[in-house]
Amino acid sequence: MTTQLRGVSALRLSVLTDETTSPERQREANRGAAASLGIDLADREAVDLGVSASKTTPFERPELGAWLRRPDDFDALCFWRFDRAVRSMDDMHALSTWARDNRKMIVFAEGPGGRLVLDFRNPLDPMAQLMVTLFAFAAQMEAQSIRERVTSAQAAMRVMPLRWRGSRPPYGYMPAPLEGGGWTLVQDPEAVVVIERIIREVLGDQHTMTLGKSLAAIARGLNADNIPSSRDHWSLKQGRSTGGKIGGRAGEAVVRERFAWRHGAIKELLTSERLLGWKVTDGNPVRDSEGKPVMATAEPILMREEFDVIGAALAERSVDNKTPDRADTVALLLRVIHCEGCGQRMYLHRPSPNSKSTSKTETYKCGANTRGHTCDSPAIIKREWAEEYATREFLRVLGGLEVTRTRTVPGYDPKPELDATLAEYEDHQAQQGRQKSQAAKAAWQRHADALDARLADLESREKVAPRVEETRTGKRYSDLWASADVAGKRAMMQEAGAHLSVKRGTRGGWRTLDERRVDFSVRHPFFSEAASNLTAMEDEERTAAHNW
Repeated sequence: MTTQLRGVSALRLSVLTDETTSPERQREANRGAAASLGIDLADREAVDLGVSASKTTPFERPELGAWLRRPDDFDALCFWRFDRAVRSMDDMHALSTWARDNRKMIVFAEGPGGRLVLDFRNPLDPMAQLMVTLFAFAAQMEAQSIRERVTSAQAAMRVMPLRWRGSRPPYGYMPAPLEGGGWTLVQDPEAVVVIERIIREVLGDQHTMTLGKSLAAIARGLNADNIPSSRDHWSLKQGRSTGGKIGGRAGEAVVRERFAWRHGAIKELLTSERLLGWKVTDGNPVRDSEGKPVMATAEPILMREEFDVIGAALAERSVDNKTPDRADTVALLLRVIHCEGCGQRMYLHRPSPNSKSTSKTETYKCGANTRGHTCDSPAIIKREWAEEYATREFLRVLGGLEVTRTRTVPGYDPKPELDATLAEYEDHQAQQGRQKSQAAKAAWQRHADALDARLADLESREKVAPRVEETRTGKRYSDLWASADVAGKRAMMQEAGAHLSVKRGTRGGWRTLDERRVDFSVRHPFFSEAASNLTAMEDEERTAAHNW
């Protein structure tokens, strides 16, 4: 009497929404084949949904792999069709080798020639190995054909204006049906609100005299407010859970419940031409036959002028602010205080906690030595004295001046895009002569001509300078100073061209500040003239009061 074989029904699905290869259809086909062959499936199943056979071997799939590691628990594997098991010759060879070594049967319920049974329980039968090799080769050719069709279709859609080829859209956009068929991109209102917040924090607020924040500080704020990162935002839009796997050490994977904002991701977001609505591939704009960028949307988030303003702001202050209490971020007189001995800037010195010195006094010191220069009369002054004196003098000179709010109306400068296009052209030129076929040479020449045409077009455009509009706020600098933080106060001083010069101290001058050592002035022409007018008005008022 023959013992009934114990079988495992293996189900696999690459796309969870594919109804033509649904788990139920696969399950029923496997049950029918097993029953006709006298195989008992019981409740033994390996269900791997959302798993690609082209990207994973049978041994790497969560449930099937677990069964393959327990060969003593079953005698046969049942698949609906060949492609439910493998799509490469190497994978089928590995699976058949495993079946031969462990004396197993592999059943394919349906296929081009009907049901296929590969019985590896007899190690002397070479026919099973031959059949496996032939069918695996066919499966590999099919997978390669599918990849080529998808790649070709995506390449064609890439140069179609307003046509989106699918996959996750750039942050700030979402797919929408395109008239006539297909998909395009439109603005995602929720994400655009976040982008606008990021831009405001990068540029700062001229009304309150607040400096723009660092990208690291912006990321901390977004995370503190529980605003989903770009990756999590798309997962939520799709109704999926946030987070996922990230790379760990070799052979490890780290799973996070959510992905955080990072300063690098914010910089990439703000400097990508995707904000202009352009299509971008491999970091470069996709261009048409005339060299013009191909638009992915009719609703770009930014215009070129706004994009360039943001880029200039990021380039101007690319300081990594990983430590919020760094000396160059808390120092009120950064770029304001100078050593009279050499005319160079002085920097805040904070005693190290591990220092053997008993002094905990923070000072501003001449920085000539650290820059490799020599100062004949290096100055040093207590931080408290310097900041109190500079504050008093700044408010005395400009405290009564009314603050005017300025708004910069962006102009247009073709140079940034001209430089980027030229760099792309030079990189393309470096590939000249590497094409073997006439078709490739013609394609190379068409792209070169398109870039050249775009360069000529950009060179013909005139630069439009930005203009500044000023409005009165009704507030005085003394009012803003009282409510500003260190960064805001420093911004006011720097904008006014405040300059504090410090001479080298004399012996015994450690109890109080000798004001003969210091000299404060305002050097910006506008503020200097305003301060002079303000002083003249005060003198006139005092003279009038005295005469009265």
